[in-house]
Amino acid sequence: MNIIVTGGAGFIGSVMAQYLVNTYPEDTVINLDKLTYAGNLENCKPIENAPNYRFVRGDIADRKFVYDLFEEVKPDVVINFAAESHVDRSVEHPEEFVRTNVMGTTTLLDACRDLGIPRYHQVSTDEVYGDLPLDRPDLFFTETTPLHASSPYSASKASADMFVQAYHRTFGLNTTISRCSNNYGQYQFPEKLIPLMISRALKDQDLPVYGQGINVRDWLHVEDHCKAIDLIVREGRIGEVYNIGGHNERTNLQVVETILDALGKPKSLIKYVKDRPGHDQRYAIDPDKLEKELGWKPKYNFDTGIRQTIQWYLDHQDWMQNILSGDYQNYFKEMYKDRVQ
Repeated sequence: MNIIVTGGAGFIGSVMAQYLVNTYPEDTVINLDKLTYAGNLENCKPIENAPNYRFVRGDIADRKFVYDLFEEVKPDVVINFAAESHVDRSVEHPEEFVRTNVMGTTTLLDACRDLGIPRYHQVSTDEVYGDLPLDRPDLFFTETTPLHASSPYSASKASADMFVQAYHRTFGLNTTISRCSNNYGQYQFPEKLIPLMISRALKDQDLPVYGQGINVRDWLHVEDHCKAIDLIVREGRIGEVYNIGGHNERTNLQVVETILDALGKPKSLIKYVKDRPGHDQRYAIDPDKLEKELGWKPKYNFDTGIRQTIQWYLDHQDWMQNILSGDYQNYFKEMYKDRVQ
């Protein structure tokens, strides 16, 4: 098969590209990425010389480019990871999220429909469901939970999901959607919680924690996420939504404290900062459908996964420094300058 992975130089997309290249040498993987601030070709170094791998730079919202590429490649499958994904950035610049996450998705869908691409998969997020109360640990997101977006980011992803479902129902496009809990692992851009805290703790810098740090997230290792997507693409029922989660709920403060303990750093580095607008309280995924229909089980629990992740960043500090020396430094200053309490 010819498989296009969009956003394949980003965090999850690059791990997916590596997984596909290494697992299916008979398939060709085309990595399509715009190389925005979060796209990093260093993420793809392990496969850049593989005979069944190709990188193409381009914008999924550029209609002519997408059509030309699809006509050339004739993909059998399109897996769409390409997205603006940081909630704080969406609060500052919502229009960028509409362009990539909504217009980019509809461009890909149109190309698949017009050019007869057999299979399309949309990588979404549990954030489209909104949040759950902290005092109801018995509640979980299921595939039938109504969409209730809280941020411009989650609103743009929810909109994209609805377009994917509409193209399936209206045009008969062979689509699936996966909605995952918070990912962590290797190659994650250091604006996200776990790599941000690791990188700052290693330098004995303050670790900014929103509010009281009581917001709860359900953590999923990126490798488990990619294996689930592969199962859905190859064996999932057309037109369906599948939730992917690991039953690894932790408060943000617990995550930060786990990192500090692992690195032997003092908890005095934690600095509580003003909470962001519309900060969701709790995410928790019920992956029962995926487990029962496709037999998926995660390899990692949070304790084993976070140890692997921290060690990866310790072993790849050059990778981290290459990012921190660029755009990210200015972004960090802009985002947190007025939040310290």
